[in-house]
Formats: sequence, C-alpha cells, structure tokens
Amino acid sequence: MWRRSSYSNQEGGDCVEVADGFPGVVPVRDSKAPHGPALCFEAVSWTAFIGGLKAEHRRP
Repeated sequence: MWRRSSYSNQEGGDCVEVADGFPGVVPVRDSKAPHGPALCFEAVSWTAFIGGLKAEHRRP
C-alpha cells in the first residue's frame, strides 16, 4: 500500500509516496507517475533521512 506524506495537499503537487510492508527496504515513487519506477532505500538509511528532515524543520 502506497502512502503520501501528511504534509502533502490533495491537489497533487510535487509529492513522493512510500510503500509499507517490505522488510528492510522502503520503496519510494513520484506521486505524479504511479506506474513509473520506484527507488528502494535501505530502511535504516530512510529513517536517518526522515530524522534529518524533521530535525531541520524544527530548527529556528
């Protein structure tokens, strides 16, 4: 099941979607091209990436 960020709006825009249920990896695709290719990242790397984004977002 693909899911989109809660920060995305319903107008489409420039969004990525991630899929759950793949042990050890996180598939990522462009929401505007759902039948296009997906990139797969190691779950540990994806978690670090998202953690960095959240930390940067909290910065004053």
